[in-house]
Amino acid sequence: MSTRTRLTLLTATTAVVAMAMTGCVAGEGTVAPEPTEGAEWSDTTLTLDFATYNPLSLIIKDQGWLEAELGDDVTVEWVQSAGSNKANEALRAGAIDVGSTAGSAALLARSNGSPIQVINIFTQPNWAAIAVPTGSDITSVADLAGRTVAATKGTDPYFFLLQALAEEGLTLADISLQNLQHADGKTALETGAVDAWSGLDPLLATSVYNGAAEIIYDNVDFNSYGFLNATEEFITNNPDLAQLVVNAYEKARQWALENPEETAAILAEVAGIDIAIAEATIARTVIDIDNVPGDAQRDVLSVIGPIFVESGDVPNQELIDAALEALFNDTFALAADPDAIA
Repeated sequence: MSTRTRLTLLTATTAVVAMAMTGCVAGEGTVAPEPTEGAEWSDTTLTLDFATYNPLSLIIKDQGWLEAELGDDVTVEWVQSAGSNKANEALRAGAIDVGSTAGSAALLARSNGSPIQVINIFTQPNWAAIAVPTGSDITSVADLAGRTVAATKGTDPYFFLLQALAEEGLTLADISLQNLQHADGKTALETGAVDAWSGLDPLLATSVYNGAAEIIYDNVDFNSYGFLNATEEFITNNPDLAQLVVNAYEKARQWALENPEETAAILAEVAGIDIAIAEATIARTVIDIDNVPGDAQRDVLSVIGPIFVESGDVPNQELIDAALEALFNDTFALAADPDAIA
């Protein structure tokens, strides 16, 4: 563990405490005892997820930056998330400290009582779209009425589907929804078990690339951002580790922008997909964005929130509004320093 990293995290954590005491931290705030220089890390274990829909997480895991910084003092544990819903389940159960989800999924979780906050924005992806088997007579969202559609509840493709249906004056009551995990939805589409699938890259890109499916509706505006979320308990008790993770994410952002081919290669290896599919997936993902959670994400979620109420996923709009007030914690993203990671 470098002296530079120790001092950087000392400064960041001290700033967190000062802001919390003055009520300036976004969301519900962070309160932690001020560490002294040379102090131990706040915990002996750091557990976070990696996911094929979060390329920055794959880079951090592949490069081993966290393990190098923490050395023998803190054990880094990695847990794969198969979808935003699984990341949210793990966060709520305390199985991980930090998890990656779509912004829409984070809002849903917070609205339904999960004590999480977004501490960094990892990408602005165009990762969801509606696909049908190649040669299907379904050519538009309107044609989905009365059909069977697969989607994973609690994830961006599900919320993408809700928005696409609403645009055509349809609701979930107009289709037969099959709640399947992303990989199972892909299989169901390709085997003819469902008529359509609101899918997620790189699985979606793989199905299209292999000629098994074709996209009938794609709309980047219906995709929410990639949110890096942490439990409030972790934020409160381990601000030094939270800052370290965010610093690593910003180092990974720089690395991805400088090494797009290597980024695609890492995705291809982890996801078990052709390099051409990985390259297409990365090309559809905006990595060079502002990492600080705030108005841009709030604007997107303000549109999605009422749809949750209409679909019955959240009991009322008051819960949505309260969640939007508490969800964003910009403290660590504002203090992010990729150069603090050796």
